[in-house]
Amino acid sequence: MLIGLFPGVFYGCADAEKQTNKPTKNSRVAALPYYKDAAFTPHWLEAGSDKANNFHQIPPFKLWDQEGKEITEQTFKDKIYVTDFFFTSCPGICPQMTNNMAIIQNAFLDDEKVLLLSHSVTPEADSISVLKAYADNKGVLSKKWHLVTGAREVIYNLGRNAYFVEENLGLQKAPDDFLHTENFVLIDSQRHIRGIYNGLNKNAIEQLIADIKTLKKEI
Repeated sequence: MLIGLFPGVFYGCADAEKQTNKPTKNSRVAALPYYKDAAFTPHWLEAGSDKANNFHQIPPFKLWDQEGKEITEQTFKDKIYVTDFFFTSCPGICPQMTNNMAIIQNAFLDDEKVLLLSHSVTPEADSISVLKAYADNKGVLSKKWHLVTGAREVIYNLGRNAYFVEENLGLQKAPDDFLHTENFVLIDSQRHIRGIYNGLNKNAIEQLIADIKTLKKEI
């Protein structure tokens, strides 16, 4: 029902393969909903209202990107960003996710209000130098797209308890369980979740780009 009512806002792993609607370059809603938990139930709030301001936000964090630069929530102050979780040695879904994230990078290449954030889920292997080599190979622009490493517990806590990226798996995970998901999450300038998208689905990427343009009207 959510896909039918709010197309592009929510793309599940299985649903992406069933998606038959023609992709659109225009967001189909005038404003995007807010999300606060793994159920991804949409909450329609007025941007800037007390309810919106007190809604679920991505908490403070500290990580390091491919340039060795410290990355915190303040890096994204007053910015819109898209985030995902990957690892450089991934032979499966990650290369396609990186390619699709690059499409978003190129769509907002000269827009300083839009950034990208990719977290390594194998931070013990993905050192700063490894991320730098990967970034250079994939055409990642450091001013636009941060590939980050850091403490494993920080990254996994963000993924599962802040961004809720594993929602579509429907499984409870232990802290030591591997985090692996194709989801992209859209975050607004106040660190609120405003959409989740299948990072392997080109229709979803088209809709994500359109939804970013809608979200920019709130800034």
